Amino acid sequence: MSSSLTRLTEIRRALPLAAAALLVGALLVPMWKITLTAPQYPGQELLIELYAYPRLGGDFAEVQGLNKYAGFHYPDPVFVDPNYAVSEAAIDVPEWLLGPVVFAGLALTGAFVAFAPTARKLKAGLTAQLVGTITVFVGMFAFIQYRLHQAGHSLDPDAPLRGIESFTPPLLGPYEVANISGFAWFGPGGYMTVVAVLLLATAYLARDLEATVDELPRLARALPGEIRERVAGDDGADGDRDLGGDDHVG
Repeated sequence: MSSSLTRLTEIRRALPLAAAALLVGALLVPMWKITLTAPQYPGQELLIELYAYPRLGGDFAEVQGLNKYAGFHYPDPVFVDPNYAVSEAAIDVPEWLLGPVVFAGLALTGAFVAFAPTARKLKAGLTAQLVGTITVFVGMFAFIQYRLHQAGHSLDPDAPLRGIESFTPPLLGPYEVANISGFAWFGPGGYMTVVAVLLLATAYLARDLEATVDELPRLARALPGEIRERVAGDDGADGDRDLGGDDHVG
């Protein structure tokens, strides 16, 4: 038992566990946030917070009132009643319910990989987990962006403001519609997810090391020197090849 617990202190095993904890924790806080400014609220920024499941936080009620003027509506998760009013003109996004399933599944995968019985299986698991996690999140990013495009191109024709052109709100970055300016960026859960992916990438890079977590400071201090030695070695090898080429020509 003690040997199994000791193995979990290896960097390549501990980091997937830490990533799993971050992915679970990300479900408890907003994944994404949007700040908005509008003439109706001079000198004030409105904030919308979005979770990995059908829930909004912040000033979503006030923003919903602004959106109605432009004919833009919050999405309808279809199978559950969210904490905001859903318009009949809203687009359907039933997949929003799957957010917790995806995050919990990736977290369980991290725990499964960390307890791999052999080094060979651990290395294979770290590789598969990193590739799979990146693929899942890139796919989610692309699909959410598609849904934003769909929402921005499904404006209510009966909205009070007429003549507003269709638009695509970005998942990350600034945008403008009518006289409303918005900026979308990561929420706390988004940052936790990014850190989790970086931890998985680090575990993958350390897949051949049996170093433990308490050796991380030493490894970090030694890394610049190792890089310099490798660069110096490469330069020396290039010099030897150049010299060898000169001797051959001569």
